[in-house]
Amino acid sequence: MKKQILIFGIVLLIFTACQQKTIEFGKNSFTIEKNISYGSDPNQKMNVYIPENTAHKKDVFIIIHGGGWRAGEKSQLTGFTHQLMKKFPQYIFVNMDYRLASTTQYALPHQTDDIKNVMMYLEKTLKIKPNYILLGNSAGGHLSMFYAYQFNQNKKIKAVVNIVGPADLNDPGFKNYDEYSFVEKHLIDPNIVKNKTSLMDFGSPTHWVTKTSTPTLSFYGTQDTVVPLSQKEILDSVLDKNKVYHQSYEFNGTHLSWENEINSAFLIEKIDLFLKNIDKKINAPISQSVY
Repeated sequence: MKKQILIFGIVLLIFTACQQKTIEFGKNSFTIEKNISYGSDPNQKMNVYIPENTAHKKDVFIIIHGGGWRAGEKSQLTGFTHQLMKKFPQYIFVNMDYRLASTTQYALPHQTDDIKNVMMYLEKTLKIKPNYILLGNSAGGHLSMFYAYQFNQNKKIKAVVNIVGPADLNDPGFKNYDEYSFVEKHLIDPNIVKNKTSLMDFGSPTHWVTKTSTPTLSFYGTQDTVVPLSQKEILDSVLDKNKVYHQSYEFNGTHLSWENEINSAFLIEKIDLFLKNIDKKINAPISQSVY
C-alpha cells in the first residue's frame, strides 16, 4: 500500500510539473490558465495570460484565430501571442477558440456571441472593467472588425488589429475565394438580418462603420489570393469617409506571410505605435503603405 501511495505521489508530482503555470520574458512573467471554459460548448475554450509584475492598468488583448469561420484553433496563434506578450507585458492576453461554422450551424451570431461571452467571463471572474484590443487574422480579423463596429456602443473596445481580414464581402476580388459559396450560405443566420439588408452587406464590417467606430489598424499582403489587397483600399476608403482614426500597411507576401519573422516583427512594432497614438488621442485618419 505504501508503495502504491509513493508511486501515485511521483506520478502526481511529474504531472504537476508538466503543467506550465507561468511563462517568463526577461523580467516580466505571466500566470497561465489554459483551456478555460467560457461556455458549455467544447469549442468555447480560452487560454488566459495575466501579468504578474506590473502595477499598470491591465487592459486585455483578445486574440481571434482564422480558418474561414469553419476551421482553425487558438493554438495557431500561441507563438504570435507570446511575441505580443514580450512587447506588451502590462496587458492581459486571451487566446480564444470559438464555435465553428458548418452546414448546420451559422458563424454569426454564434462567433460574435462568443467574443461577448469571453468579455463577460473575464469581467465577472477577474472583477475588472478593462479596455479591449480585438486582434484577429483572416476570419478572426473579420470577426474583430465586425464585432467592434456593430457592438461597441459602450466603448469598451479600444482598438481593432485586423490582419488580412475581409472587410467587404461584396468585393469582386474576394468572390474569387475558393470557399465563397460557403460564406454566402453559412456565414450568417438569415433570421438576424432585418430591413431588407442583403446577407453579404450585413456580414461586411464596412457596412457598420460610422463616425464613432473603433480605431483600426490593418495589414494586407501584396500577393494574397484569399483576401486580396483590394480589401485594404475599400476599408481605408470607408474609414476615411467617416474620419475614423486608422492605419493600414501592406507586406510582401501571401495570406499567411504575415506570420514570418520579419513581417510579424513589423506588425508588432506598428501595433505598439498605434496604441500609443490612441492613448495620445491622435485622431487624424492615416492610411499608409509600407514595404
